[in-house]
Amino acid sequence: MHGEYKMPGGKLVVIDLELHGDRLAKVQLSGDFFLEPDGALDLINRALEGQPAAATEAELARAIAGPLDSDVMMYGISPEAIAVAVRRALHKESAA
Repeated sequence: MHGEYKMPGGKLVVIDLELHGDRLAKVQLSGDFFLEPDGALDLINRALEGQPAAATEAELARAIAGPLDSDVMMYGISPEAIAVAVRRALHKESAA
């Protein structure tokens, strides 16, 4: 599944994922944003792994923000923007 979201005033957020049962799996975040430190990308992907497919944008954003240390810098992206991209990917699947 594939979802995209252009954050207003920000950058393009792209999510590719699969569903295993009713849970997110093989989540890969990409786009034209910047994250520091580089390891933050892996933290975000892991935070989304196993989340319920029925999770709301707010629930997904909290799951993403939770493991991120205060030193993580997100340029042109936010947990909320990532959550929108995830929901878009899932919505495309349910609409098919």
